Amino acid sequence: MLNLIRQSAPDFTAEAVLADNQIVKDFKLSDYKGKYVLLLFYPLDFTFVCPTEILAFNEKLEDLKSRETELIGISVDSVYTHLAWKKTPVAEGGIGNIGFTLVSDLKKEIATNYGVLIDAEIALRALFLIDKQGIVRHSIINDTPFGRSVDEAIRMVDALRHYDKYGKLCPANWQEGKEDMEGSTDGVIDYLSKYAAQKK
Repeated sequence: MLNLIRQSAPDFTAEAVLADNQIVKDFKLSDYKGKYVLLLFYPLDFTFVCPTEILAFNEKLEDLKSRETELIGISVDSVYTHLAWKKTPVAEGGIGNIGFTLVSDLKKEIATNYGVLIDAEIALRALFLIDKQGIVRHSIINDTPFGRSVDEAIRMVDALRHYDKYGKLCPANWQEGKEDMEGSTDGVIDYLSKYAAQKK
């Protein structure tokens, strides 16, 4: 599996359906430099776990925007299939009028460049967090039966933004407002001494 952590996110230009249902031919990832980006790869429109993920992320869209983070969905479907899925009511297996862009990867080049294409057919459930300089800082990849955690994705956005702002490390299960740590021997001793005291 391709490891992109600390690498420049592979750029792409592709057809996409924007939040307002406009179809564009030249949607570019590089246009989002200067913002944090979550790339949300999923297998296929009109399937099973996929709409639950799309809807769950859409519910948190304003939370992501407040964190300077853009959400972009990608699958191997055409823009017309994306649009049809958006126009299908949720109660009938669609996703309704979600508020983020869906990119078409018909040629499967984007999924290939991110190392998430499986069986030369569809993308795995992959999530890539890209920083303001266009560098991949976090990724998770699930097999197709397993939906992702939106709360964990937001936690990782918070952690990256915290590190970028303060230069402090974010320990296991860190959440915004919790204690961070210095990246040094003294820093870990200080953090663990407090951890040990809490466990007494």
